[in-house]
Amino acid sequence: MKRIIIIGYMGSGKTTVGNALSRDLGLPFYDLDWYIETRMHATVKQLFDERGEDGFRRIEHNMLHEVAEFEDVIISCGGGTPCFFDNMDYINQQGETVYLKCTPDTLFRHLKMGHTVRPLLLNKTPDEVRAYIEQQLTVREPFYSRAKHIVDVTPMDNYAKIKVTVAAIKHALGLDTSSPFTPSSPSTP
Repeated sequence: MKRIIIIGYMGSGKTTVGNALSRDLGLPFYDLDWYIETRMHATVKQLFDERGEDGFRRIEHNMLHEVAEFEDVIISCGGGTPCFFDNMDYINQQGETVYLKCTPDTLFRHLKMGHTVRPLLLNKTPDEVRAYIEQQLTVREPFYSRAKHIVDVTPMDNYAKIKVTVAAIKHALGLDTSSPFTPSSPSTP
């Protein structure tokens, strides 16, 4: 039984990498936000608008406990998922956790290129978004850094770099022992 759970800040590439890793390993992929939207019949933005962040985080916590019981899967969590309730402890118990770590500048560039509505960034100027990312990373890093494995994804701006990230994750998890690839950032025990 395998569960690979990918965490990191919004825009770090969790969904992109999760999909690529899923194809590579032949395991089903679940994006927690998409799972929530499917189960709740509402977008994350609608849930934030209707229930506020606290209400959304309760739903997210419950859905995390549901999807993390699936076997032989890859799961990407929302950026805030590990930072609420006992979520980080729980996901570390449920599987191999991988933190996709990158710089605030890289996150800003990824978020600027993305097409996803990010409720926590709505109505912010570019300077406010940069400041928000830096402030949030300071708060969230202690949670993220508790992942069993850390893979640096600075920058991950093309398909070749996505393949390198997938190879780094497989190497960190011991799933590609024949590869001479060495991750750019050591994985934690």
